Amino acid sequence: MDKNKAEQVVKILTEALPYIQKFSKKICVVKYGGAAMIEKDLKNNFARDIALMKQVGINVIVVHGGGPQINNELEKVGIQKNFIDGIRVTDSDAIKVVSNTLDKIVNKEIVTLINKNGGNAIGIAKDEKRSIKVQKFISNKTDYGYVGEIVDVNTNYLFDLMNSNYIPVIAPLGYDDEDNIFNINADSAASDIASQLAAEKLIFLTDQTGVLDKQNNLISALSFSEIKKLVNSGVITGGMLPKINACINAIKNNVKMAHIVDGRIQHSVLLEIFTKEGIGTLVKK
Repeated sequence: MDKNKAEQVVKILTEALPYIQKFSKKICVVKYGGAAMIEKDLKNNFARDIALMKQVGINVIVVHGGGPQINNELEKVGIQKNFIDGIRVTDSDAIKVVSNTLDKIVNKEIVTLINKNGGNAIGIAKDEKRSIKVQKFISNKTDYGYVGEIVDVNTNYLFDLMNSNYIPVIAPLGYDDEDNIFNINADSAASDIASQLAAEKLIFLTDQTGVLDKQNNLISALSFSEIKKLVNSGVITGGMLPKINACINAIKNNVKMAHIVDGRIQHSVLLEIFTKEGIGTLVKK
C-alpha cells in the first residue's frame, strides 16, 4: 500500500472512531432488501459490513425480505403471485412456499455469507422458539390469508443471542396462538422488532437514493409534518410509503433514529453509521 492510500485509510478510521464509540453496545436493526440482496458484490459487501459492525461492538440485527426469491419459487409450483394494496395475498398453499423459501433459501444464504465474512450469525425463520407472535392481518375488510402483524417479540431471546456475540438474522415469519405460521410485511416486521428492542437505529436498504422531492432531489431529513404534506401531495407514493410508515411507527415507539438509504451503494450501512454526513433520508419527529 502506498503512503497516500495508507494515510487515507488512517483518516477514515480516525473519523469513524467517534461513531464507533457512540454506537458501541447500542442496537441497530437493518432491514435488508432490494438490489443489495440480489447482486453478488453487494451481497458480499453487506455481509462484511454486518460482521464489522458486530466486531466494533454494535449489536446488529438483520431483518430480511425475499420477494424475488418467493416469486421464483411460487412460479416453479404454478402458484400465481397476488398482491392487494402492495400486500402479498398468501393462501394455505402459498404460505408453505413462502415460509420454506424464507427459511431454507433466503435466511440460510444470508447467515452463511455473514459467517464466511467473519461474523457469527444465527438464523431465525421457521423458529422452534416461536420468537415472533402474530395475529391475522386484516385491513379494509380484505382477507389476505396467512399474513400476520406482530403482537409480541421474544426480546429476551434476542438479547441473549446478542450478548452471546451472535448476529440474529430474522425472516419475516411469525406464529399465532394456534401455532399457524404467517408471512409478515418485512418493513413492518423490522419496525416492530426495532421498537420492541428500543433500538438506537433502524436502517432500511432500498433501491432508491432515499426519499425524493418533486424534482427528484434527495431529501436528507424529514419530520412527521413534512412527511404528511409529501404524502398528501402525492410526492411519496408506491413502495416508499410502507417504508416511511414503518419509520414513523418506529420513531413513535422507542427507536431513536430511522433512515432510508440506497442499498445499491457499496457499504451504504457503514456510510450511514460511521460518517458525519451519512447518506439517504433521516426520519425524525
